[in-house]
Amino acid sequence: MSLDVLTPVAPRRRRRRYRAGRVALLLLVVLAAAAAGVWFGRREAARPQHHPVAARQPATKPATRTASHSRPEAPPRLLYGTPLLKGARVRVRAPAAILVDAGTGRVLWAKRADERRKIASLTKIMTATLALHEVPWDSVVTVDRRATRVALVKEGLRKGERVKAWKLFYSLLLFSGNDDAAQLAISSAGSIHGFLAQMNAEARKLGLRDTHYTTPSGVIDKGNYSTARDVAALTRYALRNPRFERLVRTRRIQVRWAAPTNSKIYLNNNFLLHEYRGANGVKTGYTQESGWCLAASATRHRRTLIAVVLDSPNMYADARRLLNLGFSHH
Repeated sequence: MSLDVLTPVAPRRRRRRYRAGRVALLLLVVLAAAAAGVWFGRREAARPQHHPVAARQPATKPATRTASHSRPEAPPRLLYGTPLLKGARVRVRAPAAILVDAGTGRVLWAKRADERRKIASLTKIMTATLALHEVPWDSVVTVDRRATRVALVKEGLRKGERVKAWKLFYSLLLFSGNDDAAQLAISSAGSIHGFLAQMNAEARKLGLRDTHYTTPSGVIDKGNYSTARDVAALTRYALRNPRFERLVRTRRIQVRWAAPTNSKIYLNNNFLLHEYRGANGVKTGYTQESGWCLAASATRHRRTLIAVVLDSPNMYADARRLLNLGFSHH
């Protein structure tokens, strides 16, 4: 039998009223808490939010490289516009040439600029651009036997010798050593074949639609070609790397070398650096099939111009005339 049956009636009623009071009090507390939560939530929603900077950035945004040898980001269009000085009279004997403003990418003058031609050692502009990103500047490179077997011109790297990478870069762009190009390709990608794949992939990425590489040096003409427009676009991109810009404007450098060589002197074979006021690069090239080729740059009054001439009978004269034309029009 339930004990409740034995409880007197009056106390049982008092107990029911007591329990009802506790339930009512509990309900009031719950309602008060809910009301406070709603009020606090509205206040927080109205308050300005201060999220960390990282939280505001898209999750898919790539991290920015901070290394000094990192590859510069390519602008949406490296070159643009119809030739601004199209009607200007200038005597350029090269069958293909172009003049562009390095700062803006605006095409100033052009002659058969989209005609595919052999470019010889102008190929090394791309080689240097990629290798500067892949090979640490102060790293020590062990010369691979494959690099010593390339065709002339070579600085004479010896199999197994250990060389600071920065010396190879100076030889590549000043002396134009084909063995330096091969070694930097191997150091970058493990093989010349692998590096060529990277070169052609980079050309597509930069929008160089009429460019194809079959050698990191340019010594082989077959299948290795570009256009004046593409070379100018690549040069503009390459000059955005401070190390490349410093390399190509260097006229002469003497470096220490292991015995029995002891030291080497690299002289820049771009004579425009000595003949033209404001000249600061970039690269010469020659093979029997390509003829004389030159990618030249010069700066005056904080304005940099790039002139490219391909297969020219007098590349320096052609480049000077184009640069003079550009600097005479503001």
